[in-house]
Amino acid sequence: MTTQTLSGRTLLMSGGSRGIGLAIALAAARRGANVVLLAKTDVPHPKLEGTVHTAAAEIEAAGGSALAVVGDVRDEESVQAAIDRAVERFGGIDIVVNNASAIDLQGTETLPAKKFDLMQQIQLRGTFLLTRAALPHLRKSENPHVLSLSPPLNLDPKWLGAHPPYMLAKYGMTLLTLGVAAEHRESGIAANCLWPETLIATAAVRNLLGGEEVAATARTPEIVADAAVLILESSAATTTGNTYLDVEVLAAHGITDLSGYGPEGELSYDIFVDPPA
Repeated sequence: MTTQTLSGRTLLMSGGSRGIGLAIALAAARRGANVVLLAKTDVPHPKLEGTVHTAAAEIEAAGGSALAVVGDVRDEESVQAAIDRAVERFGGIDIVVNNASAIDLQGTETLPAKKFDLMQQIQLRGTFLLTRAALPHLRKSENPHVLSLSPPLNLDPKWLGAHPPYMLAKYGMTLLTLGVAAEHRESGIAANCLWPETLIATAAVRNLLGGEEVAATARTPEIVADAAVLILESSAATTTGNTYLDVEVLAAHGITDLSGYGPEGELSYDIFVDPPA
């Protein structure tokens, strides 16, 4: 991967009030990026730390410039407002990170239709709307990237049969992103996916997947963030159409000692790592 710089580049992210999204935003900010967050969390959640405003303050403290936009990635007007404000404030958009997702791990028979719709709308419609609206501005960037937090495609029944509605939503993000990579390869717009190899210590793990005991065995969000910025600093012309695991990206850059990210934990292929912000 040919290295570019994130200094002065503008990153637009869905969600990002906490967890992996916030970790990626902070990592980019430390490299001098402008970060625009489109998130719903305007006031504190009773069970989840952080709002889009506290995230923006952390980004500023980390050395980046931040813009908090309260809105819903499922809503076309909210998405366009975020695009317009990003361009007005920073002059353009260089990076889109599709981070927002919803999770419900119930099976096909027990999952309410409302929850099914929510996951498909946030993961699929949200990824589509944000990416589509940003494309005219990405074409003007010297090194445009789209990065979706979704897993490699794997039709092994072990993963596909665990909770089909949720997997449909996440695999849909991956398919859409790979489609964008193929569709816009000649335009020089890169589109890739990134997923953690293991469980990540986030609010989703603490509140939905086992509590503090399980979170204590998981790696920190920084492992995904460090992998993300390496992808975003790469040449869009040569780094596109990939479904990466975080450890693969780090290894490609000579980073094999992962002890600083906490214990190895359990494989996370079928586990969502960050609740919607």
